[in-house]
Amino acid sequence: MSAEDAHTARTAEDAYASRTTEDAYAPRPPGDPYTSRTSEIRSVRRFWERLELPGLIDVHTHFMPRRVLDKVWAYFDAAGPLIGREWPIVYRQEEVERLALLRAFGVRAFTSMIYPHKPGMAAWLNGWAADFAARVPDCLHTATLFPEDGAADYVRDAVEGGARVVKAHLQVGGYDPGDSRLDPVWGLLGDARVPVVMHCGSGPVPGAHTGPGPVARLLARHPRLRLVVAHLGMPEYADFLGLAERYEEVRLDTTMAFTGFSERLAPFPGRELPRLAALGDRILLGSDFPNLPYPYLHQLQSLEGLGLGDDWLRAVCHDNAARLFGR
Repeated sequence: MSAEDAHTARTAEDAYASRTTEDAYAPRPPGDPYTSRTSEIRSVRRFWERLELPGLIDVHTHFMPRRVLDKVWAYFDAAGPLIGREWPIVYRQEEVERLALLRAFGVRAFTSMIYPHKPGMAAWLNGWAADFAARVPDCLHTATLFPEDGAADYVRDAVEGGARVVKAHLQVGGYDPGDSRLDPVWGLLGDARVPVVMHCGSGPVPGAHTGPGPVARLLARHPRLRLVVAHLGMPEYADFLGLAERYEEVRLDTTMAFTGFSERLAPFPGRELPRLAALGDRILLGSDFPNLPYPYLHQLQSLEGLGLGDDWLRAVCHDNAARLFGR
């Protein structure tokens, strides 16, 4: 490691350690003491330094209004119907602390994946996300949507206001992406070339409109839509890889894929690894931070463990997203 890199690493660790007193005493999950964080920071940084990258770009991270996040965490704690299993959240910290930790890891750009579960929420969430991006410049300005009257108007406002990425959650929202009220929205986003990160796979629990069928129909109608399939489409990996092979603007993110937590219930088929390798220019790093039941490092180690080579890792962990978002 060069002297400059060593200084950067020390600065990142110092920035994380210099949190406010309030954050320093935030509750922490059992078995996850603060003293382990500096070790994790160093390990994450060693991962991308070995690849000679300038850092990581994570396209699937969650920052939300606090009262929304509290409800999301409570749902995870209760292992609600859309979760289906115990899900202990590792990074249950205040916002300032979570931001400091991502930066200490060397994450150069990330998102604030917001999503509504009912009508009337999306425009309000978009307003919060716009303010968040304005005060957190390393966050890609994120917006969301819901099939409701006025959706095209507030999505247009978000795009004109600088939104760089949109989150759609078919499982939580319980809607069909083919809903006629969304048709002008997809057209608008396709024309603007704004990527849409969509939770459309049937994991961890199927929804009424999850799976490759609704997405295939959407893409047949809007083939220019820059769709990023969240979670690599688990558990329907093969089908969603097929959509990426068919449509050149379809990409997939790695969120939770290949980790021990996901492999127990939705293992990635080894026979599909050659297809995953061939699509190496359209796979993007995603993590689900902070809603992780394991350390951030595990996602990176799981990708490395696929054995697809350093060039593939460089593309996935930084270069593909840098090209997509101009970072």
